[in-house]
Amino acid sequence: MKLARYLKPYLVFALLTPAAMIGEVLVDLLQPKLLSQIVDDGVLPQNMEVIIHTGIIMMLTIVIGGACGVGSAAFSGMASQGFARDLRNDVFEKVMRLSFQQTDKFTTGSLVTRLTADITAIQQLVDFSLRMLVRNLMFLIGGIIMMMQLNVRFGLVVAISLPIEVVIVVVIMRFANPLYSVVAGRLDNVNSVMQENVTGARVVKAYVQEEHETKRFDAANGDLMTANLKVMKLVALLQPLLMIIMNAAVLAIIYIGGLQVEAANLKVGEVMAAITYVTQILHGIMMLSMMFQSISRASASAKRLNEVLETVPAISDGEGDNSTEKGTVEFRGVTFNYPSSGGRPVLNGINLRIKSGENLAILGATGSGKSSLVNLIPRFYDAVEGEVLVDGANVKSFKLDELRSRIGIVLQKSELFSATAAENISWGDPSADRAAIEQAAEIARADEFISVMPDGYDTRIAEKGASLSGGQKQRMSIARAVLKKPEILIFDDSTSALDLRTEASLRQRLRESLAGTTVITIAQRIASVKDCDRIAVLDHGRLVGCAPHEELMKSCEVYQDIYRSQVKGGED
Repeated sequence: MKLARYLKPYLVFALLTPAAMIGEVLVDLLQPKLLSQIVDDGVLPQNMEVIIHTGIIMMLTIVIGGACGVGSAAFSGMASQGFARDLRNDVFEKVMRLSFQQTDKFTTGSLVTRLTADITAIQQLVDFSLRMLVRNLMFLIGGIIMMMQLNVRFGLVVAISLPIEVVIVVVIMRFANPLYSVVAGRLDNVNSVMQENVTGARVVKAYVQEEHETKRFDAANGDLMTANLKVMKLVALLQPLLMIIMNAAVLAIIYIGGLQVEAANLKVGEVMAAITYVTQILHGIMMLSMMFQSISRASASAKRLNEVLETVPAISDGEGDNSTEKGTVEFRGVTFNYPSSGGRPVLNGINLRIKSGENLAILGATGSGKSSLVNLIPRFYDAVEGEVLVDGANVKSFKLDELRSRIGIVLQKSELFSATAAENISWGDPSADRAAIEQAAEIARADEFISVMPDGYDTRIAEKGASLSGGQKQRMSIARAVLKKPEILIFDDSTSALDLRTEASLRQRLRESLAGTTVITIAQRIASVKDCDRIAVLDHGRLVGCAPHEELMKSCEVYQDIYRSQVKGGED
């Protein structure tokens, strides 16, 4: 019911659907009555006039009923599809607003399942409810009324058979309901394994692990099959049991009707009509049981979707920008740990001020906290203690879009999309013209390989940049950040795939074209950053030095160790 608000914009269609369905059902309920008239008043006394007249009425009502049925299906489709589209958009928008730690908690595979299979299950329930709920309830109520008009004794058959069918449906669905949540969870696992192997296909092939991953997928797929089979075994009992009750009711109607015909209290055509009505009534119960299955499945899906919709983003907008500076970054007593780290700090008591226009490098061993430190600047995560300031204001006081519009970041892993080279670069500034895009590519040294592609900047890049080398992907990602013209530009080890000569040329162009921009560079190689204004050295989450290269060589033991490990004999 929490998701029912998504049906409000389509309320007109939602109301027209059952209205049209009522017309169709009334025609269906009228048909057995007309047929009994043909048999009793036309066929048996051989009265062709009655047969033709009643037959024409039947044909006209069938046409009307068919039109109502088509209208009901069309209106239901408009309502349910619009409902699903709006719900899917809102869930996707919420996913985009979640923090990294929240998306990690849900897992990518689970979010994919919720956006696809779960929403489809609810959309099908909406469609089924708008049409089939009205249809089958009318068959149930209308059929009983029509039967009672034929003979009150037929009501005994319904009074006995109907409760038995209801009890069967309730008992079976009570056991089946919890299993739908299990099925959804198993589907999450299948999607997760699939997603990991598609994105990590190169690693799988490089380590010849196709067989291992196939077995892992088979295990997840087997678990899904087992869960589905448990549900299907229970549901498989439902229809045969209901059919037995329905056929027994038909036999009872024939027996009672035969006695009534023999006693001249009932006509043959009316017995035929009664058989049709009891079939409609009990068939309506069977269809309602199918609807209960849909409700159970959709209920599990709705809970999973509401988990996403009701999740409050861990990182939210501040009240607004109150900054007084431009291009400055400061860490004041910053301590940080990841939610899954058990409280072990990744950063501990960091104090560091980066001036506007400064070119600062961050160096340290693997796991020293370099990427974690810069991830606090655009608020990918929030500090546990202390505060991070951008342009003199706490990052928590900014609206997220305003904060991140000031920052350009080139991540360690270059992310490209299934679009043209120009479209990938224009993410930095969607309003940029082709000349600006090409200039940014030229600064990032990406123009030299883009220009020789078959269609130049209109060449379509494969998903995740699979058609490019690591260095090409990095340069295209740098071009995207350059086009943004940010106040603060962060390079998170994003030149690691470039040779030193290309990297030096790239940095020279960046200095010339981005004068005044604050540049923060995470690097593994001292040769890449030794010319920076200052180098901040991290060791096990602590800042152990921050000074130019020559000064660190005299005063910072950790920096000296890194230098000696990279430069043979201590020489350039």
